[in-house]
Amino acid sequence: MAKARVLLVDDHAVVRMGVRALLQGEEDFEVVGESASGHQALLDARRLKPDIVLIDITLPDMNGLEAMVQIKADVPETHVVVLTMHEDRDYFFRSLQAGAAGYVVKGGGSDNILAALRAVQDGGVFLYPSLARSLVTEYLGEEEAPQVKSLSARELEVLRLIGDSLPNKEIASRLGVSMATAQTYRTRIMEKLGLHTVAELVRYAIRKGIIRP
Repeated sequence: MAKARVLLVDDHAVVRMGVRALLQGEEDFEVVGESASGHQALLDARRLKPDIVLIDITLPDMNGLEAMVQIKADVPETHVVVLTMHEDRDYFFRSLQAGAAGYVVKGGGSDNILAALRAVQDGGVFLYPSLARSLVTEYLGEEEAPQVKSLSARELEVLRLIGDSLPNKEIASRLGVSMATAQTYRTRIMEKLGLHTVAELVRYAIRKGIIRP
């Protein structure tokens, strides 16, 4: 199995060193670059095209939120995971809106970092536990999203599995279909609901009661 290629973005060398050491001890990750600023992260992401960018929000020249928006625009296949000191719902929501598929708070333990990277690499999301309740509360109060009745029974089943943060491989196994078919279902669901990211699908599924938070 190919290793997931990770770009580390943090202005503190000691943080990058610690995360690099953590990932070097794992068989499924490879650190392919390090950036100390938002502008450098953009250049490195375009050049390296990593599978995952692990990025801080507080950077010296361009904040991580701005950087990740541009990274997602320039390298849309790259997943973005936020690693930050901010256990703050505003930063949390803004990160999701900017395209992040994972949000981890520094000091929360190395297990959370690894869980987040593995979740997004498999096509899922990782929401820092203490902030997940804010996500549920926020989106329960929004205006009605596209109607769930537009989904077929099988698409609804796939949406439930996506909401449980299962990767395409596991979804395909449970449904007895190929990974390509599982991805086709995922794409079709997004098109029908007018949604663009897995994070949006999870929020939608929670709002409609399709999955339990």
